[in-house]
Formats: sequence, C-alpha cells, structure tokens
Amino acid sequence: MKILINTPDISILGGVANHYKGLKPYWSQNVIYNFVGGRKGVPGPIWLVFDYFEFIFLCAFGKYDAIILNPSLGKTAIKRDILFLRIAKRFKIKTIVFFHGWSNDMVGELNINSKFFSRSFNQADNLIVLAHAFKMDLIKWGITKPICLATTKVNDNLLNQFDFNLKVWNYNILFLTRIETYKGIFITLEAYSTVKSQFSKATLTIAGEGSKLNLAKKFVLDKNIQDVVFLGDISGNDLIETFSKASIYILPSHSEGMPTSVLEAMAFGLPIVSRPVGGLIDFFEKSKMGYLIESLNPDDYAKKLIHLLTNPQKCKEIGYYNHKYSKANFMASKVAIEIEKILSDV
Repeated sequence: MKILINTPDISILGGVANHYKGLKPYWSQNVIYNFVGGRKGVPGPIWLVFDYFEFIFLCAFGKYDAIILNPSLGKTAIKRDILFLRIAKRFKIKTIVFFHGWSNDMVGELNINSKFFSRSFNQADNLIVLAHAFKMDLIKWGITKPICLATTKVNDNLLNQFDFNLKVWNYNILFLTRIETYKGIFITLEAYSTVKSQFSKATLTIAGEGSKLNLAKKFVLDKNIQDVVFLGDISGNDLIETFSKASIYILPSHSEGMPTSVLEAMAFGLPIVSRPVGGLIDFFEKSKMGYLIESLNPDDYAKKLIHLLTNPQKCKEIGYYNHKYSKANFMASKVAIEIEKILSDV
C-alpha cells in the first residue's frame, strides 16, 4: 500500500509535525510525507498556491492508494484542507481526514451552522479524531462517513535508557508545553505559589516557548515565587532528563486534542494533574492516574499537588501504573500499526 500524508515540515516543532516525525520509523507500508504550510522560514500563506499545485502533481502521477490530510478544527485549516480533499477525490484516491486540534470557538460556530462543513468533509472516505466527544460532534454536524478514534504517541526511543525503578522522587512539578494562557501557565504559577508557601521542598520546572513566556517570568519575579526554572524549548536528551527528574506533571489546559506531553509524562512515571479535556476523558482513570480537575481555580490544583507531594508512596504507585499503561497503549510503534489498520479497512 502506498500512502501520501500531508503534514507540516517534521523538522519544525509542533503537534502534528511531531506526531508524524515520531511515527516515521515505524510504518510498515510505503509512506511518503508531503510537507504543507509554513517552512524554511516562509509563512504558510505564501506557500499555499505552490502546495496546491504540488499536491495536484502528486495525485496525478504518484499512484497513491490512500491520502491522509491533517487539519485541526480551525477555520483556516478547514478551508485549506477542503480544497486538498476535493483535489484528492477528483483523482479518485481514497482520502482520510485526521482532525487533531479541536477549537472551542469553531465548535460554537459549527453548532450554529454546519451545512458547508458536513457537505465538504462527507467527501472523505474516513475521518479520524482524538476523542469520543469529537466523534459525537462530527455526527451532530452531519458527518455520515466512518469515524475512527486514534491517539497521539510517545516516541519509543525516549524510554530506551529509562528505568522506573531507578527514578528519584525530588518534589519537582513539571509544566511542559507552549507557554500560553489557554495552556494554563498562570493557573500553574498561582497554584505553585500556594504549594510553595505550605511545602518548602517543592520546585517548579517550566519548559517551552510561547507568547506568554515573558509575562510568566515577570509574574514569578513580581510575586517573588522561589525555585521556578524556565528551560525554554527542549528536545532530545534534555527532554528525557527533564521528564526523568520530575515527580508530578501539571497541565491545566482550557482545551486539547490528545496532549502528547501528558502521554510522555505518564511514560516517565509521573502522576498527572490536568483537566478533563479532549481524548484524556476517554482513558483517564481518576486517582489511579492522577486527577482531572474541572475548575480553573488555582487553589483546586494546589490542593491536589500538595496531596501528592506529601504522599510520596502514592506518587510512586500512580507513577508506576502510568508508566506501564503508557508503554502498553501510546508507543509510536503501536500507534503506527493502528493507523495502518484504519487505512487497510478504507
């Protein structure tokens, strides 16, 4: 089977790009990546016309059995990929649309009027989403084609040198994602400030870049919050070391698809303190894996963090369970096989 996958340039940090970069070594079929969107320092809109012409050429001469398109549920991505979908179907190629991110604003718009959306994406042969709730949204909006559930992944090689039994528990809380308000950076900082006032051993590591990074640093200085470290973007050995040294992972995000950072944190044996968002709801076992907190009140997160920090044995039990669960369900080698099964059915 020969498969073409439209993806952002996998040399660029980002959710979809990172997803397919991690899957690349594990495909058993003939999979070719076609980069679309911003790359080489040039914004996506400038590439758009070239991307469409290149895609037409690939459809005409590539002899592909199937194509996977990878939009997020956002207005720009939807408009862009509707045309990719129409081109693929004009050449009578089986086409799967894999929705990754899920915008609450876009959900609100489609709840009001989804006729154009459903008419367009019902041209696909199959759709993939990251959460059961997303599947129900698509059905509500009038999608009648088969809808499958998938997950993001953890790179197998991240755990090559990791031994859970040698993990050191040092009261370090980790926030590793884009530094944005909607990711919960300020909820995290306020919650940690409360934790630090009651549990002096606690430390906080923040990894990632984003538009709120400078504001977050200013917040820490203005509030005189102690033992907070900002690492910036990390990858490779730095990423492995950061996860290995952490004791708890926090992500009070407003919305998610399936947050890869949570799956990675679980693989490294960390209890999770997050929100019931996206695909987390479908598998997360409360208390066994950590806590999903509905509210956006920092005090609610502080209570759970203090509970875990003051119960190291519970941390270890949750961490061990998460480590085993992630290795059994989220490794890239397994996820690649599941996607190929969906393609085979199509």
